[in-house]
Formats: sequence, C-alpha cells, structure tokens
Amino acid sequence: MTSTSDPRDVRAELESLTTEAFRPELAGIDRLPTLDIARLMNGEDGTVAGAVAARLPQIAGAIDALAERMARGGRLVYAGAGTAGRLGVLDASECPPTFNTDPVQVVGLIAGGPQAMVTSVEGAEDSRELAHADLEPLGLTPDDTVVGISASGRTPYAIGAVEYARPRGSLTIGLACNPGSPLAAAAEHGIEIVVGPELLTGSTRLKAGTAQKLVLNMLSTITMIRLGKTYGNLMVDVRASNDKLRARSHRIVALATGAGDEEIERALAATDGEVKNAILTILAGVDGPTAARLLAESDGHLRAALAAATD
Repeated sequence: MTSTSDPRDVRAELESLTTEAFRPELAGIDRLPTLDIARLMNGEDGTVAGAVAARLPQIAGAIDALAERMARGGRLVYAGAGTAGRLGVLDASECPPTFNTDPVQVVGLIAGGPQAMVTSVEGAEDSRELAHADLEPLGLTPDDTVVGISASGRTPYAIGAVEYARPRGSLTIGLACNPGSPLAAAAEHGIEIVVGPELLTGSTRLKAGTAQKLVLNMLSTITMIRLGKTYGNLMVDVRASNDKLRARSHRIVALATGAGDEEIERALAATDGEVKNAILTILAGVDGPTAARLLAESDGHLRAALAAATD
C-alpha cells in the first residue's frame, strides 16, 4: 500500500527540513568556474566529519548494543529508500569479502527491491507496509538489529522497518540527517547527523549521503572489530576470493607474524587459506587443526586463542 498524503502537506513538511533548505547565496553557482564549484563542494564535504563527531556517543552506544546481539548470532539489517537504501546495500555487500561474514548475517533492504539499486521505483519509499513485507521473511528475533536509514528522517519505508522490528524485540537504530526526526523517535537508538542544507537544494546524496556512509562504516567496522574479525588493524578474516585478496592475505600474515614467504605459504596451505588460522599456527607453533580448535573455543578472537595456546 502506498501513502496517499496530501501533496501540500508533504511540501510543507519538506520545507521544514534542514536538508531541504534553499541557500540563496548559492543561487549563482552555475555561473562559477569549475574550480570554484569544486572548492565549494570540497568545503561543504569538510563539514560532515564534524557533524558525525557531534554524535559519536550515540553511535558508540548503538554499536555496543549491536555487537552484543551479533555475538549471540544475530543479524544486522539495513533498510532504506533511494540513496539511503543503496548505501545500506553497499555496506552489507562489503561485509562478506572484508570480514568473511555469511551473506545472511548483514542484509541490505532497499525500497522497491534490487531494481531500485539502479533505477527509481515509484512510490516504494512511501510504503510502511512494503518494509513490513520485506522484513517478514527474515523472521526477526531479539538478537537481530534493524537500522532504518533516511536523510529526511521521515521516509515511511525506513520508519516502517523500525516499527515492524521493535515489537519483535529486535534492536532498532534510526539514522537520519535532520533533528527531531520521526525515524529517530521510532527507534531505540536515534542517530541524527545534522549536516545542514545541501549545495544543490534537496540533493541529499551529497552531504547527507556522505554522513550516512561514514556512520554505516562505523556500525559495521567497529562491530566486526568487537566480534574479533580483526587483529589490531589487520583484516584477519578477509576472504581470499581473487588474486588481489590472496596477495593481501599473504601480506596480512606477514605483517602479523614477521615470517618469511615460504613459512607463510606453508601456513596458509595448512589452514586452507584462512588468514587468522595461519597467523595462529606461526605465532603459537601449532598445527592447522589445533589452530582451528583454539579459535573455535575463543569464538574467533585471535588474541584470546593466542593466549590460550600460550597457557
């Protein structure tokens, strides 16, 4: 079912949003030299990190709650429309190759389905019911987390996703770029990154999109750090699915152990290319099966497995 809101009400609502505000000082931007426009855009983008910094306590609180649930086997589900939805799908799709997660562990939902990744699906973002229908097959549990993403903070699809998840006990996070948003109010953890009016009026793929990308980077990356997917700042759970990643795997083992090429290749061969296991065989002097057992007993945390091997 698609919303049938009065267009006048929608226009009035948009006019109240900072992300939709008109900036008269930029009305002549199309007459400027290209370099001047580039400088303006770069200056605008430079303000986004500060807006994110102002909400770091809220972001950290959401991450701790999210990581706790994922450690129990829960899933991370992003839900959004348009640019926001595409950013969620992008972040979800990067988790398997970066952190060796199962594709069902981090999920990206976009209003209108896969087709909406490359083209507009009319009316999809206006439907709370569509979000309910997209989430229903997942069988949400209290260990899952649903993140609604919307620059305006008023998108029905994102709000609908959060509203569907809360009664099922799932953790909910609302990521918006306007203060006092309905999305943040509907979620257990509201994160509002207020970036202000865009360079092009209402084009929230710009600063708002950048802000959302930065926060999604934090949500997934720091959660994976908490889950033991890294060793220091090394991606020890990287999945070597192509030549570049195989070379990266070798380099990660080298950086973590200081071992020579031949020893690294033997370790990777003995552990079926699993970087974390290979590091453990070298640093702890154990064989591949023992490394696998120690990591399983340590819930995949390499530091804990190393300590257990030493003990």
